[in-house]
Amino acid sequence: MSMPVKRETLKWVLDNIAWFILAILIVVFSFTVQGFAQWPIYRNILSHAIFIGILAIAEALCIISREMDLSTESVMALSAVITAYLAGTSTDASGLHLNGISTLLIVLAIGMLIGVINGFFVVRLKINSFIITLAGFLAFRSVGLVITGGRGVLNISPDIVAVARTSIGPIPMLVIIMVSLYAFFHWLLTRTRFGRYVYYVGDSREAAFNAGIRVDRVVLGVYIISGVLSALAGWLLAARTNGCSPSLGNGMLFEAMAAVVIGGVSLQGGVGKITGVFAGAVLLSSISTVIAIVGMNPFYMNIIRGGLIIVAVLLDAAIRSARAKLT
Repeated sequence: MSMPVKRETLKWVLDNIAWFILAILIVVFSFTVQGFAQWPIYRNILSHAIFIGILAIAEALCIISREMDLSTESVMALSAVITAYLAGTSTDASGLHLNGISTLLIVLAIGMLIGVINGFFVVRLKINSFIITLAGFLAFRSVGLVITGGRGVLNISPDIVAVARTSIGPIPMLVIIMVSLYAFFHWLLTRTRFGRYVYYVGDSREAAFNAGIRVDRVVLGVYIISGVLSALAGWLLAARTNGCSPSLGNGMLFEAMAAVVIGGVSLQGGVGKITGVFAGAVLLSSISTVIAIVGMNPFYMNIIRGGLIIVAVLLDAAIRSARAKLT
């Protein structure tokens, strides 16, 4: 095998490292965890990965463009609250009793507005994206608590719940929606001008600007997409839980961030594949599922999450170093 071929092979391995790690874990779990290797377990893994996976798409787009969006989890929670509040059928709900399409359009519009606000502060006011989206992380969930008075809202419109309870063959509709989103954003990033611009902006703002790319518009577009995806995740989460609770979605931001980095998206921007992010989300879901199967104390999950984030950062540094040597 010639040197250029070896180099390209090694680059391909680095670009798809999450899939190799996932495959190894699946094999190990299949032989060491009793009852793991069966379709109901795999179905549960995919179902558990849905909301982390959708948030991870939003985070991946931001990080590839060398930005950050820490508000995704709270936007998802707020959207779930609004969905449950507007579509609730119980007597303590809003009384509007809106249907699925109406609530979906409303929460997507709210997600878009939040994306515009985040993008405005970052693009126009030049506020660090970490700071402004951290403020959103703290504020948006609290807005949801104010709306509901800190109480849960249950029993929402049946047509919303039906989305979460419907399957096509053996595959849940929510899983199909998640996979479809990954397919769409893979196409967007690899086959469209906007997708190429996201990578260019993340790689070098100055070079992208000098090449005639409207950097501000690209960054604003990324934040709008992030807000809409987070809102969609909230609507689907309300459908899954038939309502909302004050703690809905706690901790998903950190799992989504870990999935992004484990999936091969560089924290330095400009590098990463959305397919790798999918593998990262499924990998984390597999670990959570195994913890449940073996009966481990669920409080250990946060310890594991913290360890995985450290491993993900070290892996990112190692991959960037290896890529640099191959160029």
